[in-house]
Amino acid sequence: MKKRPSWHEYFMFIAKIVSTRSTCNSRPTGAVIVKDNHILATGYNGSMPGAPHCIDQPDINGKPFCFRRSLGVPDIDKYNFCKASHAEANAIAQAAKYGISINGSTLYSTLAPCYVCLKLIASAGIVAVYYEHEYESKSPERDKFWRNAVKEARLKTFEKLTISKETYDYILSDITDVTSRRRWEATEFLGK
Repeated sequence: MKKRPSWHEYFMFIAKIVSTRSTCNSRPTGAVIVKDNHILATGYNGSMPGAPHCIDQPDINGKPFCFRRSLGVPDIDKYNFCKASHAEANAIAQAAKYGISINGSTLYSTLAPCYVCLKLIASAGIVAVYYEHEYESKSPERDKFWRNAVKEARLKTFEKLTISKETYDYILSDITDVTSRRRWEATEFLGK
């Protein structure tokens, strides 16, 4: 018997699909904002609308192009030189653009939000965050500061979420085949 994914796994899987639209060569990330099990907005990291995307630029020395790295800007100043807006920020901006209230909502992201996005999340009234991957900073000071910022954001939930193998198997088995293939033969109408 097949078991449907939980709501949490369902929305995280959708965030992973959203991440495939990312134009960032460094960390393709996707985010989904949900309230009452309904999607309010999605976002992925990428350049401003109409601006060149790093994914469209030629590789440098065998590595994918990154605007910030092409300038030699160190990680400490990356937010001032990265062309991409983060997935969480883009999801919040999409909700604002279309007049959708996200107060009291939940955010699912494929990456734990950075400090800048964490401030936006708290300011927008998002109350829960589920993420798939840790941010993986190389700075213990930054990590300590970030953990404190998570507490200051006063989210009801801030939790790592891993999609189970069973859920991947279930979803992928259905979407790699014809998704609306009949499971039962059609029946005849027996009207009078």
